[in-house]
Amino acid sequence: MSNNGSSPGPGESGLYNRIAVLRAERGVSRQDLADAVGVNYQTIGFLERGDYGPSLKLAFAIADYFKLPIDAIFSTRPFRPLSEQIYGGTSR
Repeated sequence: MSNNGSSPGPGESGLYNRIAVLRAERGVSRQDLADAVGVNYQTIGFLERGDYGPSLKLAFAIADYFKLPIDAIFSTRPFRPLSEQIYGGTSR
């Protein structure tokens, strides 16, 4: 399966996630998120890179923090770009 650069791979965890995108759009640092969910800030980096799969408890905590369902943040398949989801199609 090729990766066209639009979505980072799932890393060792086998999960894709939108944590970095959510943090960026909301102006939240890794440290802020880590403090809110009770983990080390490095854990957030590992999660974002897909080097670590969250426990169910941590996944729920992150979802609760962002006030989103877990499947809006984590997936076993690559996420479609948000622009494609909102506007439909892939034309530029």
